[in-house]
Amino acid sequence: MVDFTLLMAVYANDNESFVRTAYDSVTVEQTLAPTKVVIVRDGPVVPGVAQWLDETEQDPRVTVIRFDHNQGLATALNTGLAQIDTEIVARADADDISLPDRFASQLPLIEAGYDIVGAAIAEFTDDPGTLVATRPVPTTQTAIERDARLETPFHHPTVVFRRSAVLAAGGYPNLPRMEDYPLWAAMLMNGARVANIDRVLVRYRVGAGAFDRRGGRALAKAEADVQRRFLAMGFTTRCQYLRNRLLRGPLYRYMPTRLRRFLYHAWEARKARRPRPTDHD
Repeated sequence: MVDFTLLMAVYANDNESFVRTAYDSVTVEQTLAPTKVVIVRDGPVVPGVAQWLDETEQDPRVTVIRFDHNQGLATALNTGLAQIDTEIVARADADDISLPDRFASQLPLIEAGYDIVGAAIAEFTDDPGTLVATRPVPTTQTAIERDARLETPFHHPTVVFRRSAVLAAGGYPNLPRMEDYPLWAAMLMNGARVANIDRVLVRYRVGAGAFDRRGGRALAKAEADVQRRFLAMGFTTRCQYLRNRLLRGPLYRYMPTRLRRFLYHAWEARKARRPRPTDHD
């Protein structure tokens, strides 16, 4: 297997216990562990996370980059990418849990020539053993390119990608709350070869109030910015733009939380029922 680097960012709201569990899940608990690690401290963090960073930095394979002030996820990840010297990069968030065979499952596809490989996720609130929802993914090039015109085709905390392909697409755009989706769109327009593994490889922490956070003016604005970008870059047609603004904008972001939760689960259930091919095209 080729060398690859784990890229993670931490910030003020991260919980020490969650960070330690997440980090262990993508390093010592992996059957195929990353050869290097880059962690970006995006501004001040709680004392427990600061201590964890000091401990982790003692490992010669680990590089910690520290920002004095919070600069946002896009800047943190782009700065981390600039410090990475391996072609293959694996992303992980600081509060999710990767299953032990995650990288052993994804790296063979990367070595086979794919530029980005993601996976399905299972959501949990407090107990990682009690899952509240499973979020499937399109698996083939055709399905990913089709679905990407309506919603993000990758779960960001699951991806492994080629650094050169991400940089060629311009890296992470500075669009708060929507840093990854426009990157995947730019990569697809650049001709990236893409795939997802149709299996849960990450348990994704949603926490209490997740559906409240999926609504509101800030997210509605971010969604509108992304859709305008997609139209301008030719990623979506005018009809797709209007559809997306209706379905993903105010209609979804401003509806009551209970209705948003119902529609979200109904949509994910619908995707799970769709027949999916077993081979990547």
